[in-house]
Amino acid sequence: MLLTGSLFEVSSGRADRETVEVLLARPGARIERIVSTGQATPPGEWYDQSGDEWVALLAGRATLRWGDGSLTELAPGDWLLIPAHARHRVEATSVAPPCVWLAVHFAPASDRPEP
Repeated sequence: MLLTGSLFEVSSGRADRETVEVLLARPGARIERIVSTGQATPPGEWYDQSGDEWVALLAGRATLRWGDGSLTELAPGDWLLIPAHARHRVEATSVAPPCVWLAVHFAPASDRPEP
């Protein structure tokens, strides 16, 4: 079965809600497209994921805050690897244009067999 779609097509759905679309899921890996329109992680909440996450910002602008207080500004084309248990939060995302993210979740390096 052929799977296709557009990473850049943004529906006119609710702008007050971030949308997460699973593009592909396999044992040990998941690829998501996330569209943010001004959303941020709620105050006092942090992500502390059990797996690694590779994320690319395809459109818009975003700011991530790390557990040590440092910030990372992201522009279109920027990508980063968030290691498992790296405490972080989304501090801000642009509204116009919306942020379009591509996220790949997978087991942390210590859980993967050596090549």
